[in-house]
Amino acid sequence: MPRDADFVRFDPAFGTRFVLTVDTEEEFDWSKPLDRTSHALDHVPRLAKFQQFCEGVGVVPIYLIDYPVASDKRAVEVLGDAVKAGRAEVGVQLHPWVSPPHDEVVNVHNSFAGNLPAELERAKFRKLRDTIEDAFGVGPQIYRAGRYGVGPATASILSECGIGIDTSVRSRFDYSSTGGPNFRDLPLRPWWIDKRRGLMEMPLTTTFWGLLRQQGQAIYPALWRVPRLRGALSRLGLLDRIPLTPEGVTLEEAIKGIDMAIDDGLPILVFSFHSPSLRPGLTPYVRDETELDAFYDWWRGVFAYLARRNVKPACVREIIAAAQV
Repeated sequence: MPRDADFVRFDPAFGTRFVLTVDTEEEFDWSKPLDRTSHALDHVPRLAKFQQFCEGVGVVPIYLIDYPVASDKRAVEVLGDAVKAGRAEVGVQLHPWVSPPHDEVVNVHNSFAGNLPAELERAKFRKLRDTIEDAFGVGPQIYRAGRYGVGPATASILSECGIGIDTSVRSRFDYSSTGGPNFRDLPLRPWWIDKRRGLMEMPLTTTFWGLLRQQGQAIYPALWRVPRLRGALSRLGLLDRIPLTPEGVTLEEAIKGIDMAIDDGLPILVFSFHSPSLRPGLTPYVRDETELDAFYDWWRGVFAYLARRNVKPACVREIIAAAQV
């Protein structure tokens, strides 16, 4: 748990900002066991439309890229020019089961990279980082562990490899039941993991909303096995957990989440989604073209509301530059 002195202070001129992170990854059936080969990359050309959409509203998306995407020439064809021009940024997202070297058994426990032996986690990270740098011509400075699976060696690996921002922590969520980390009690404000080497944690933004929001940290985990009660509390306006993502969150809910984040004084709001949602039928969140249209409408509504609240977009290079060390 970070202490008060660990929290990142930003230049006052930085203000309140938001970032758009994209888990840019292969397509696979989320309901089936993980394996190394049962995946596809059919949605990669759809990244072009999303990039054009973001450029039209002045947002620099941060594509957190895993090994299958980094190895696909179409990804560079679609995003390469935008990355070189600074209209997009690339980072690292490690899915260990599809990232070489393949020296581990593929299972749920090992799908969290932080559970691997430190040397294997390091080798996978370095191979992926180098593949991204070779493909796009820029060294990535931001990381997100696939399945948010950081571990005891992750910070030192990132520091020694020159990463400036980790964005693996999903505050308000607990993945320990399947062998992953528990982020339930971690804060939403960025903090220094390794201030001397310039490595900060920038958690994904999830807020509590409702009359009981101040007690959300204590109440919500107790309701995890009682979904009907969670739904009832949400409908009654008593308590709701709202991650800032178009996947499973309505625009109205997202606006509530934005308001709560601003009220809590967060300097950076971190949005995210999975890139396969850009093609209908690949995730549960976008099943047809109508839902894809709604996906883009969600972003239009969010961007418009952020502008009304004077929350401006930011990118990795701006965040690093604004952090006061």
